[in-house]
Amino acid sequence: RGWLMGTMSNLPADISPLWVKPVADAFHARFSALSRSYRYVVLNRTSRPALQRRRITWWRWPLDEIRMQQAAQDLLGEHDFTSFRGKDCQSSSPVRTIESIRIQRRGDLLYFDLTANAFLHHMVRNIVGTLFEIGMQTRPEDDLSRVLAAKERAAAGITAPADGLYLTGVRYPETLLKTQPVWPQF
Repeated sequence: RGWLMGTMSNLPADISPLWVKPVADAFHARFSALSRSYRYVVLNRTSRPALQRRRITWWRWPLDEIRMQQAAQDLLGEHDFTSFRGKDCQSSSPVRTIESIRIQRRGDLLYFDLTANAFLHHMVRNIVGTLFEIGMQTRPEDDLSRVLAAKERAAAGITAPADGLYLTGVRYPETLLKTQPVWPQF
């Protein structure tokens, strides 16, 4: 409880740990991760959000989530994602493996869920921006293979806004996570 409360008191108000757990000395929060998952949330309607402003992206033009989901399948697996790499990316290699991409609609909200071994700088936002063009039918549905092959940022679509992008999970090797007690949030 002390570790949980102490950590919480030293973090900004918009970061709140739910639990603490002992880990092996070899553990590194970034470099020990096997995969990361992100969710990108989009309000897809003609009127802008009020209460969710700055927490989701607003896209006023109709998007076809089925078309985007089908197109996104071309990104699964290991690829060179240079075309989706931000200009300030410092990664030594653009090769990443996307494990899953799921796009679903719930009313006016679209959810883009992506899991990969790692992501490049702006990679999720650049993928989503390119999928927007596919969803609006201004880019062919089968264009993502060409974009990957181009290995050039200009081949992909816009960089979607940062609002609405959330880290939703990180998977680590069980060997680095000790099986000692976990202290839950009260």
